[in-house]
Amino acid sequence: MTRFIVRYGVIAGLIVAVPNLVMYLSMSKDAEPFAGGYYIGYTIMLVAFTAVFLGIKAYRDKALGGVIRFLPAFGLGVAISVVASVFYVIMWELCIAFGSWDFVAYYSKMMMESAAANGPAAAEKAAAEVASFQQMYANPAIRMAFTLIEILPVGVLISLISAAVLRNSRVLPARAS
Repeated sequence: MTRFIVRYGVIAGLIVAVPNLVMYLSMSKDAEPFAGGYYIGYTIMLVAFTAVFLGIKAYRDKALGGVIRFLPAFGLGVAISVVASVFYVIMWELCIAFGSWDFVAYYSKMMMESAAANGPAAAEKAAAEVASFQQMYANPAIRMAFTLIEILPVGVLISLISAAVLRNSRVLPARAS
């Protein structure tokens, strides 16, 4: 099982990390992310997590003779998702360390602009929240946890769906060799 986790987790991790790494490292310091960037990011995650489905299917067909129960399939999917998520976290840390785009400044500016639209009292409160956010995000452990929370739920959801579908051996049955 470990072989399947590592193989498909690395595949998913590279699919999710490489395009994002290229995108973020190519951004200038004061760049504004384009409007559809979040959609592209999550689409890349969904494409990467097809490796979860493929990994569960490969394990079911090659190691278990074409039959898998829900919990082992779900566990395998989550394990593959964790490996891919670690790649994503490493990618983000590389972007923070070597990229010129300043996410914290961008996010802080967005928070302040949003609050300023709601009046001076909201802007004052937002200034304190921005300072707190900047201090918190400077801590690598907290930053990594935030980054992990961004991707791992998507992987768990895909694992849940994949396990539910692939527990039925009639869905994409193993080919006779």
